[in-house]
Amino acid sequence: MRMIHLINTQDVGELAIIKSLLDGNRIAYVIHGEHMSSLYPGVPFFVSRVMVDVSDQARAEVLLSRLRLSIREASA
Repeated sequence: MRMIHLINTQDVGELAIIKSLLDGNRIAYVIHGEHMSSLYPGVPFFVSRVMVDVSDQARAEVLLSRLRLSIREASA
């Protein structure tokens, strides 16, 4: 299994949504630094780095692009 970078986030809520989307679509992932951003909120050096298998990258990117679109529409 070759893992590649998908997205970085500092927001614990956003990370929970991303994890839920990936779990719901049975996409395996690894999160580096998952709890660092909650220990030091607002510090840009501590981000959670979401990694997915290279074979799931395209599907995961489509899911996240839909998430970003929904957030933009709701906040507009």
